[in-house]
Order: sequence, then C-alpha cells, then structure tokens
Amino acid sequence: MSQKGEIAKKYFLEGYNCSQSVLLAFCEECGIDRETACKISVPFGGGLARQRLLCGAVSGMCMVAGLLYGNTAPGVGKSEHYALIQQLCNEFKEKNGTLFCGALLKSKGLTTTTSPVAEARSPEYYKKRPCLQCIADAADIVEAYRLKHLTE
Repeated sequence: MSQKGEIAKKYFLEGYNCSQSVLLAFCEECGIDRETACKISVPFGGGLARQRLLCGAVSGMCMVAGLLYGNTAPGVGKSEHYALIQQLCNEFKEKNGTLFCGALLKSKGLTTTTSPVAEARSPEYYKKRPCLQCIADAADIVEAYRLKHLTE
C-alpha cells in the first residue's frame, strides 16, 4: 500500500466519507485546500449521497485524476482523459470486482440502505465494511499512475 493509501484510510477513520478521504490525501499535489476538497467531494460519499451508485472512493480517485491531468479547454484532450479514467476504473474493478458501492457492500453480506442518514462510526462499522480497502485501493491506483508519469 502506498503512503497515499494509508493517508486516505486515516481520513476515513477520522470520519470523512470515502470520496473525501481519497481527495484529501492528494490536496497538495492537486493544488487545492482541505476545505475545498471536502466540499467538492462530500456529495459523492456512499455511492453519491448514499444512493449506493458509483463507489465514492472511485469518485475521489477520478477527481484526483481530473485535477492532475484534466483539460481546461473545451474538447481538448477529452478522449485521452476518458481513456485514463477508464484505465483507473478498470484497475479498481479488477481488485474489487465492481465499481458500485451497493455491490461492494453486498459482497460483504451487508444489506444496503439509501437513507440519507449516515451510520454511526464504530469499530464494528469499520470492521464489517469493505470501504477502508476500497479507499486504499483507489488512492494507490491513482498514486501509482502519478508516480509513473512524474518520471516521463
């Protein structure tokens, strides 16, 4: 596990959601402050506001990739960026079997709810959920890509 994976896990254990945890681990590299990172990424926790859609850790990973490698001119580099995002998502899916929060939870035998009320964090909460590993995987995947392309 990369240092970024460990940092992202630490944020989750502090109470940040999955998406926030991944993005917060890369604030410095992305050139954004913690408050902005938290505000941008908070809606994506729990698979988009606990709707159990795209895993929030994957959303955070994609935000990092967008901030580091995204384009700013209309249409310029869009296809290349989409290819990068697909590559990163495929790596996550290879490690975890799916990109979807609800399926990840069900794979651990958990029933899913789409209630907007977040569950209380406790040692039992962290122990039964796949979230810590998903967060670490998402951060590790984007960090490996970043480090590989620093030397190119």
